[in-house]
Amino acid sequence: MADNYLSTDPYKGVRDFYPEDMAVQRYIFDVWAATAESFGFERYDASVLEPAILYKSKGAENEEMVNEQTYTFIDRGEREVTLRPEMTPTVARMVAGRRRELSLPVRWYSIPNLFRYERPQRGRLREHWQLNCDIFGADDYTADVEIIALAYQIILNFGAEANLFAIHINDRAEMRTKYAALGVIATETQDAITRLNDRFHKISADEYKTALREIVGDNAIVEAVYTLVSGGDSTDSNKVVDGLRELGIENVKIDRSIARGFNYYTGTIFEIFDVSGENNRSMLGGGRYDNLTGMFSADPISGIGFGMGDVTMRDFLETHDLLTSSITAPTVMVIPMETDQNLAAQKIAMAIRRKEISVATDIGTRKLGKKISDAAERLVEYIIVVGEDELTSGTYTLKNLIEESEIKGTLDELITHITEAE
Repeated sequence: MADNYLSTDPYKGVRDFYPEDMAVQRYIFDVWAATAESFGFERYDASVLEPAILYKSKGAENEEMVNEQTYTFIDRGEREVTLRPEMTPTVARMVAGRRRELSLPVRWYSIPNLFRYERPQRGRLREHWQLNCDIFGADDYTADVEIIALAYQIILNFGAEANLFAIHINDRAEMRTKYAALGVIATETQDAITRLNDRFHKISADEYKTALREIVGDNAIVEAVYTLVSGGDSTDSNKVVDGLRELGIENVKIDRSIARGFNYYTGTIFEIFDVSGENNRSMLGGGRYDNLTGMFSADPISGIGFGMGDVTMRDFLETHDLLTSSITAPTVMVIPMETDQNLAAQKIAMAIRRKEISVATDIGTRKLGKKISDAAERLVEYIIVVGEDELTSGTYTLKNLIEESEIKGTLDELITHITEAE
């Protein structure tokens, strides 16, 4: 009989969000949104369904992605549609659609859920949410500085120190100039090298050189390109890097191995890496795409943006112990000693809540000690135990579970103490 029951597991590569997970997810989204808006970005959204041609139109590497990595299907109207694997083509379509109405530059952000059919692994699932931030209609390099400064500030706003992550910057246009100086002239060959560079840190040096030899053929060019990509030129300078340092952002460097595999990038490209040994990986990436809206009209609009995934963001926060009690639990738990004191406890909770303090009431039937230990395990900061004596006297005890301290007073006095402590 048990064999007839359905599995309680979610679809492979996606997640269920139980309350404790949802609390973390909402916290991540809230910090993303608040920081983006503090930079003057406006929020937008769109459907998860797009015509498949939107991705195929961006080049051969995207057609391969649509065919092999996306959820693409024929709908009942015989239209080929795709669950969006990324947001950049969608926002480019939307901006192009309102081209004549927009006062450029515009700063837009969204937190879409995205879908790719690929092998689930740490930091990469088949469905995830992603912060996308883009500036359209700003050609000057200072827009590149601004978008990277936003990404930097977001990570700081989670409580991270700048030494926990590093910003790596490259430039597609500069790389084309350098390739040409080494004798690699054809655009198709340069693009092939760029796609190979996207795997630079995932394969060995010998594997890289073998693949590069198949692209360029000449051993001298192979060695020259490898030297460029692996080490770069110590005399290199970059206006974006210099601009970030002018803003006091020092954890930034030129990295000629950064590629960002899509062909639509035209200038600055960047990634931010967690530098810890336990989670040494890219957390986000983006770049400048000055002709992506050209898919929709003969009047393209320049763009610069990045995407930051919720999976890698949570991995970073957990690695560096940046998920605090305020994320996953109410500030106060009011605990009645007996069931007939539940309503009185709820009245106390309501009074605390009116002061914009998060509070819950434990109206379960467990013993008092178990209720207190559960509150501690949930990382609740304060508890107030409500019994007959407290209700009669109007004097309550506020216990700080984190500091292991307590004070007594009227409810108003305790609320004042919590407010001042927060």
